[in-house]
Amino acid sequence: MQINVGIIGTEAIVSLILRVIRTFPTFRPLARVVRNEEEAIEAARELEGEAEALVLSGALSHREVKLRAALRVPAFYVPLNGAGLYKTIFAAFRAGNLEKGVSVDSLTKAMVDRTLADLGLKQTKVVVYDGPAYDSTGKLAEFHRRLAETGACGTAFTGDPQAAERLRELAIPCEVIVPSDQDIIVTLERALLSTESRRSKESQIVVGIINVDDFGKMATKRSSEHEVQKLKLDIHRMALNYVELFDGYLTTLGGDEYLFFTTRGIFEKETGGYKTIPLSKDVYKSFGLSLSVGIGFGTTAGEAGTNARSALRKAKEAGGDACYIVREDGTLIGPLEMADPVQTILAPTDAALIRHAEEAGMTSAYLSKLLYHMAKHDKYEYKVQELADLLGITTRSAHRLLNQWIDGGLVDVVAYEKVPRGRPRQIYRFTFLMGRQA
Repeated sequence: MQINVGIIGTEAIVSLILRVIRTFPTFRPLARVVRNEEEAIEAARELEGEAEALVLSGALSHREVKLRAALRVPAFYVPLNGAGLYKTIFAAFRAGNLEKGVSVDSLTKAMVDRTLADLGLKQTKVVVYDGPAYDSTGKLAEFHRRLAETGACGTAFTGDPQAAERLRELAIPCEVIVPSDQDIIVTLERALLSTESRRSKESQIVVGIINVDDFGKMATKRSSEHEVQKLKLDIHRMALNYVELFDGYLTTLGGDEYLFFTTRGIFEKETGGYKTIPLSKDVYKSFGLSLSVGIGFGTTAGEAGTNARSALRKAKEAGGDACYIVREDGTLIGPLEMADPVQTILAPTDAALIRHAEEAGMTSAYLSKLLYHMAKHDKYEYKVQELADLLGITTRSAHRLLNQWIDGGLVDVVAYEKVPRGRPRQIYRFTFLMGRQA
């Protein structure tokens, strides 16, 4: 089950938040693009019945919504700080607009001075708006206009996109200060912690199964049974120390498999929001072994255990050195980062999408391998031979599967590659996986 969160703001800021929110598998965003405070208030009233928290793009819209909408859900806004100023300064520097001085709103003078000092630009003339961050668009635009027309400043930095539009109409050079990814992440974390669903799931049981890949092969290389037993103890000790970080409980299920229990709140925190399993890298560096990990969430311990086994199966199907999470609603999260880094973090694969893929003839094993490969290489376009190698099948079988998946709406032919002889090779795109990068 995902938590609905309302996203309200200008198109530019909403698109930024939607990109960052993909790294929060718990959230399901409900976005509304607005042009002014009146539309923001209307959107907030519309969303409060569906969302458990609201995230607004600016201080002014947040203030107006809080004062006039009488919301029953918590509302937050994405603040601007020095981190968002770096990109703005660089754009103005590249355009040669810093030399005549800059006027800045939405930030404190200390933030601006610190950022300029970090960039070695302390000599830049700066005039900072000393009013509150939630002042009206008209006041901000007038502040910048007055300084520009008197020649006191040559360019304006504003956190209000509407003020920027007015300044451009007056032919005054300006740059919009946008929040950094870290600013957005902090706000989303605050919103998440405020929701009732999150608080109720903090103590939910999480079951994890850790399997050592190809342990038997490694054991045969040991000179004696004594060495094999020492290896088992070393791995057990490392797993025990790792689970201790979760305040969890670990038990062995045999020589190469371990079962652990923890709670969802701690697990989310220690994995960086379901992104990485550091234990795998430690085991690989110490013993040259990779791990397959399955994590299950559930409303009961039995359901969580069943989901953990299902997630482990998907990790094995992907070829090992993988970790997947199956939530209580059947949604698949992963792969998480293990011994090898991932190039992109994928958004959750919901149960409906998995069913659609299976109905179109894509087995669980094929889907696991595709998700794993996509996360590792940020790739979703393949030629037939590449796909055959990835799935471990013949090119003839790959052709047959691709035709089946095209009929099922999973794949499209997007390009042709010319070859010296014969027909051009088709390039296939897995469209049903597109847009899933976090």
